Amino acid sequence: MSELLKNIDARTKLAGTNKLEILLFFLGVDQRTGRRETYGINVFKVREVMRTPVITAAPDMPASVEGMVSLRGALVPVIDLAKYSGISPETPREIMIVTEYNGHTQGFLVEGVDTILRLDWSKMRVPPEMLTSQTGGLVTAVTELEDNRLVMMMDVEKVLSETTSIDNEIMYRGVVAVDKPDSTVFYCDDSSVARKQIERTLAAMGVRGISAVNGRQMWEEMEKVAAYAQSVGKPASSMISLVLTDIEMPEMDGYILTKKIKSDPRFNGIPVIMHSSLSGMSNQKLGASVGVDEYVPKFEPLRLSETLARRLGVDTTPVRAA
Repeated sequence: MSELLKNIDARTKLAGTNKLEILLFFLGVDQRTGRRETYGINVFKVREVMRTPVITAAPDMPASVEGMVSLRGALVPVIDLAKYSGISPETPREIMIVTEYNGHTQGFLVEGVDTILRLDWSKMRVPPEMLTSQTGGLVTAVTELEDNRLVMMMDVEKVLSETTSIDNEIMYRGVVAVDKPDSTVFYCDDSSVARKQIERTLAAMGVRGISAVNGRQMWEEMEKVAAYAQSVGKPASSMISLVLTDIEMPEMDGYILTKKIKSDPRFNGIPVIMHSSLSGMSNQKLGASVGVDEYVPKFEPLRLSETLARRLGVDTTPVRAA
């Protein structure tokens, strides 16, 4: 299976071109529909694909968490995506996709993998409301292949938030509050879980936020603001304090959005912060190459609030006792 993921370093060249590569996989026949759906996950987040090793059961785990496996001396949680998705196929899940998000490793059990598909983010569409409702918000983007198959990108962040502790109340303790009622943060992310986390962080900070589900929607919103600002004789920066963007998004990714913002004089002086679960240094360097001002990993509300506060001109230096 590992030959599927060779030369992954060369794939970093896709960043900034609005292109991506996704690993296609199956979860089995959905008993509710009678169909064997095709799902996808970004190759950047895949460490390896392997035969399912021996899994050790662990107590007090969610139903879809099968247990733990030892990979090179580290204990890794294993999540059965079919169970999580409510498919529960009779066929065994003999393949495990090992993924990494924000430096955390986990295994996903699947029925099988297909191939790696290279395509343009513009070919990925925001899922229709009916599909979003049917899947419980589990799908963030869809595209149709030449063989008429529908590929659905899975919201892995949603899976992890509901099977681990990456989004709980404790994480929001200590979020930096600011006294900036006129500040507005524009943020975009295709994951509903990530958008909720940003919304909660901004609310705790006391900062207004404007959200979008992808780069294209965010760009259209920013253009409207820029046009209005020009009509009243003000710079766009007086209405957009900063932009917080994900990397992976259908139709227009974060790299292309950043390029457009940084090359448009209407948005001079507006910082762009990249907020992503693609935590590799290569992704941070690529973000810097298109003009990103700063990088913040996802699911770290305290660090996010500190970065936003600093960029909004708030002194976050701890006060030393006399």
